[in-house]
Amino acid sequence: ARGGAMAAGARRWFRALALGVSFLKCLLIPAYYSTDFEVHRNWLAITHNLPLSQWYYEATSEWTLDYPPFFAWFECALSHVAKYFDPKMLVIENLNYTSRATVFFQRFSVIFTDILFIYAVHECCRCVNGKRATKDILEKPAFILAVLLLWNFGLLIVDHIHFQYNGFLFGLMLLSAARLCQKRYLEGALLFAILLHFKHIYVYVAPAYGIYLLRSYCFTANNADGSLKWRSFSLLHVTLLGLIVCLVSALSLGPFIVLGQLPQVISRLFPFRRGLCHAYWAPNFWALYNAMDKALTIFGLKCNFLDPTKIPKASMTGGLVQEFQHTVLPSVTPLATLICTFIAILPSVFCLWFKPQGPRGFLQCLVLCALSSFMFGWHVHEKAILLAILPLSLLSVQRAKDAGIYLILTTTGHFSLFPLLFTPPELPIKILLMLLFTVYSFSSLKSLFRRERPLLNWLETIYLIQLVPLEIFCEIIFPLTPWKQHFPFVPLLLTSVYCALGVTYAWLKLYVSVLTERSTVRQKAE
Repeated sequence: ARGGAMAAGARRWFRALALGVSFLKCLLIPAYYSTDFEVHRNWLAITHNLPLSQWYYEATSEWTLDYPPFFAWFECALSHVAKYFDPKMLVIENLNYTSRATVFFQRFSVIFTDILFIYAVHECCRCVNGKRATKDILEKPAFILAVLLLWNFGLLIVDHIHFQYNGFLFGLMLLSAARLCQKRYLEGALLFAILLHFKHIYVYVAPAYGIYLLRSYCFTANNADGSLKWRSFSLLHVTLLGLIVCLVSALSLGPFIVLGQLPQVISRLFPFRRGLCHAYWAPNFWALYNAMDKALTIFGLKCNFLDPTKIPKASMTGGLVQEFQHTVLPSVTPLATLICTFIAILPSVFCLWFKPQGPRGFLQCLVLCALSSFMFGWHVHEKAILLAILPLSLLSVQRAKDAGIYLILTTTGHFSLFPLLFTPPELPIKILLMLLFTVYSFSSLKSLFRRERPLLNWLETIYLIQLVPLEIFCEIIFPLTPWKQHFPFVPLLLTSVYCALGVTYAWLKLYVSVLTERSTVRQKAE
């Protein structure tokens, strides 16, 4: 009876958190939205009006369909509801069409599909429950995790202000991870295969899934010391996994293979014609690389090492343009970024195979794959930092070491999203939401691990506090100076480079933590 009462209590607080955040999302409906709003309106129109054979060829708008087929079908399904709100939004030629009904429909479609995310968070909370006996519900790891995921600041502003469907997609990812942690391997594999055909950016974390499934599901036993028992290999399990991948891929890409359009679909999904960096540099290694190139160029001009006539104009005056030409350092090709990403991911995959830590090892590898691809990928969007922040939330409530890394990564990663919302009405909203989320994450994790050493050292604390003067300079002081006319990109550059230092530090610290850890898994030993 006591267990039933506790479960009912848990259901009540979870429902309250989910309803609360959904109410907040409704309040954000009138807020600013980016070009992504028009992107998705255009995709609704394309999938509603045209036959399948023209989806990946249609180019009336510059925002052509560049997500995998499952997402196109998702837009097609939404379009059949959209026609009851305002049929004009489904006219392909109605570029930048934003009637009030269109805004309501698009915003509510994001809020409604977040039901999957809410369910996934609920399943993740079940995975961490009961680790620590406490009467205070606010100090339960499951409660803290629910807040860190449901009320995640980055997800709120990217989906419900800036506009995208990340909550629904991250719901699929977290649910697949939860299923693997619950040893429901086939379900986890199926969900992840479906996710890949919704949005191909998740291919970056595929190595973590592949190796973990091979290690934990295809090999059914370990030796007493935790090493692999090679004779326990199960051909049936490999076949089942292979079938899942093949069936999902056939369902998604099959029609386009039959139409002979696979090369066209792939060219849309992987547009390497774009520059190394997004229009605004994501806070990663290439932001530091670009900043170093700019610094060396200025230094070279001052000392007369460089000929001013031979320097590409865009590299010095264009600010954060897409086609960034390096002047001093070697220019970077898509292949170079691919090799760097592969090398960065490799050690985490080796750890997952040779030093198994169970579900925690899988989550660590997942975060490292996401962070490594964020650090070294080609044309990385600043929003991709959420791919590492959300799964790291699951680790943060289980160990103090991971909680410290989480606090550094979330604070810098979320702060780096500020330039996405550049309109004055959103300034107090983003600052207030960021403050609330950051204060909660620091105080809750600090109380959860109060018996252990401090989560951050003095240097990390100073680094994070410096974000406050940086924000004051970028938002208040800089616009009042004459530099605003000549160097409008300076606030973006400072934000990007300063946050890149924090993200790089968190990535290195997590890697050191994983590489120096001893193997602890003894399960499934015969």
